[in-house]
Amino acid sequence: MPKTADHVDTVLQHAGQAPLNPITGTGPVSLPAVRTSTVRFVSMAAHDQAQMARHAGHRVATYGRLGLDTHEAFEALVCELEGGQRAFLAPSGMAAISMTLMACLSAGDHALVADCVYGPVRAFHKTVLARLGVAMDFVAPDIESLQAALRPETRMLYLESPGSLLMQMLDVPALTRWAHAHGLLVVVDNTWGSGYVYHPLALGADISVLAATKYLGGHSDLMLGAAVVRDHQHIRALADTHNALGSTVGADDVWLALRGARTLGLRMEASGDHALQVCEWLAAQPQVQRVFFPAWPQDPGHGLWQRDASGSNGLLAVALSFDQHQARRLVDALRLFGIGYSWGGYESLVSLVSPATLEAHSYWRSLVASGLQAGSVLRLHVGLEDVADLLQDLESAFAAA
Repeated sequence: MPKTADHVDTVLQHAGQAPLNPITGTGPVSLPAVRTSTVRFVSMAAHDQAQMARHAGHRVATYGRLGLDTHEAFEALVCELEGGQRAFLAPSGMAAISMTLMACLSAGDHALVADCVYGPVRAFHKTVLARLGVAMDFVAPDIESLQAALRPETRMLYLESPGSLLMQMLDVPALTRWAHAHGLLVVVDNTWGSGYVYHPLALGADISVLAATKYLGGHSDLMLGAAVVRDHQHIRALADTHNALGSTVGADDVWLALRGARTLGLRMEASGDHALQVCEWLAAQPQVQRVFFPAWPQDPGHGLWQRDASGSNGLLAVALSFDQHQARRLVDALRLFGIGYSWGGYESLVSLVSPATLEAHSYWRSLVASGLQAGSVLRLHVGLEDVADLLQDLESAFAAA
């Protein structure tokens, strides 16, 4: 799909715009939410042509469940951000992930999954895919570990970079080269980058999935996901599964995401700048054992971040010497950081990571084996509040702990 402009901030303002009426020569600046359950056809010939195009995998509105103008506009914007040929919307980020996995894996297939991915992927395998005869191994995201777990029936490599919780940067170009050499499809969760600061398709991935719930929507008032396909080879599989699952996305949610995307760059850059300042403050605290934030120069993945990303956001994690009880007191003492699992909105959030969840990450186990001593880990999303107020809030909470 051709770009509307060379620079992403211009793309965000112009992609998916409402078309001008050819008769009046006018049109709205903001495309309205187009809602319908039924599509009319001018003739049977038009009906037949639309159905043939849809069955071939093209984006044609034949029924309201597949979405009309508003959906198409947001899909076009996401394709331009991600550098893909086609985007498929789902009711949440996890719905986009599950749709993609079901479209690309069949009974008897095996997938290799980086053990740093979003936790619910494990649950989806355990409760759905395993029952359907699809096997998965969650392994350390390095070529040696992946090679050891490779099977003749392996069909997919599923990654997330940076990894969930500990912000582990992966060498996606090297991993995709290895995967393609073994005939594997590569899927990358790009919720962190959201098509603005990270581009898995350009780094070699075949499909990028993301939760527009987070930075694209940006206002914590919608749930939405998308799967973006790099080339036409995999469009048909996604189109058929997307249609078969019947996962409808409401036009109002898509409209909110389209509106939120217009300010994606400003919000993400501000959150990223605030997060760096928070990292500087955290690094000076004696109770802090490690800061996990790829844009932070002391992060082990900083070099990969410099090479592959064009910016950052407000999401970070911090390992503390505080035990679990002290960490809970710290979280309860925060006033500007709400306790919540999501991120990517305008507000600052905090969550306490469970030890059991950390143990599932080979990265964490390697850090502990190399001497890291931490009693607790917090995940912070640094929002758009004045950073001086956020630092004061953290200082008071550390004292309370």
